[in-house]
Amino acid sequence: MPRSERPVTLVMLPPQTAATRAWARRLEQDVPKLAVHVPEDEAGVRALLPEADAAFGTLTPDLLALAPRLRWLQAPAAGPVPGYFFPEMAGHPMTVTNLRGIHRDVVATHAVALVLALARQLPLYLHHQVRREWVPHPAARSPLHLPKATVVLVGSGEIGAEVARMLAAFGCRILAVDERRTSPPAGAAELHPAADLDQLLPAADVVVVTVPHTPETENMFDASRFALLRDHAFFVNVGRGPVVDVDALADAIESGRLGGAGMDVFPEEPLPADHPLWGLPQVIVTPHSASFGVDDVLDDRIYDIIRTNAECFANDRELVNVVDPARWF
Repeated sequence: MPRSERPVTLVMLPPQTAATRAWARRLEQDVPKLAVHVPEDEAGVRALLPEADAAFGTLTPDLLALAPRLRWLQAPAAGPVPGYFFPEMAGHPMTVTNLRGIHRDVVATHAVALVLALARQLPLYLHHQVRREWVPHPAARSPLHLPKATVVLVGSGEIGAEVARMLAAFGCRILAVDERRTSPPAGAAELHPAADLDQLLPAADVVVVTVPHTPETENMFDASRFALLRDHAFFVNVGRGPVVDVDALADAIESGRLGGAGMDVFPEEPLPADHPLWGLPQVIVTPHSASFGVDDVLDDRIYDIIRTNAECFANDRELVNVVDPARWF
């Protein structure tokens, strides 16, 4: 990251909000070496990018070509939308960072809530409740006893590590799968690479998915993977929708090859009203709401990451939350 006597320049890419304008003012106070620009339109961006050292927001290939000095791009989300990463970005020398971790506690809590509800057969009880039916044993099989359950945790980053910590308190044996970690998260018994997934799934009583959508994870869970699970197993996804073939998931549950599912994210959102998952009593559908509940502190959490990285960038220190643009995470 080359430096000179001139200020380090950061461009906040539009569209601007009250939050981005406030973050810009705070950054100039908190990081004295930083000059922050807040253009309101593309013309302003194009005028500033040729001298910019860093940017916050979303670039296009055209805008990136205007930024020969750019050495740091801060993505505006923990998991940027499809299309955020493009081939020219992967070959660029800049460092890309994201906002992962800002929702770790609430998403993990949501995932664990889905696991507990499925384990105790709450979806089936609710199905009978709306019918005003008293059914003490709503399924042929018994509830899942968590102290004897094996959980395959697919994705053990910020959110996955928190899921592991929480489920460990219930006595679950947790087999973590992750491509970046070098040691198991707290509470996990083992850590495995993604290449081991097919060998782990037959042992799972519960599968919890927290991975981002990347070229490698798209349709990671398809009919062939669901076929590896035991017929009582539960499947929970709080990661990204395109990771799961939801038609194959519905088929596995309808046919009795899978015990049930808790789904917060889907390849197509909203989930189409005619999709079979809506009507299956062994399934919980939540409308991409796992991240709800931190609105009062979210702006501060985002700013903390931006400020940390701005300080590191301005002082030639290693950035946090670094992303491989070729792999999208």
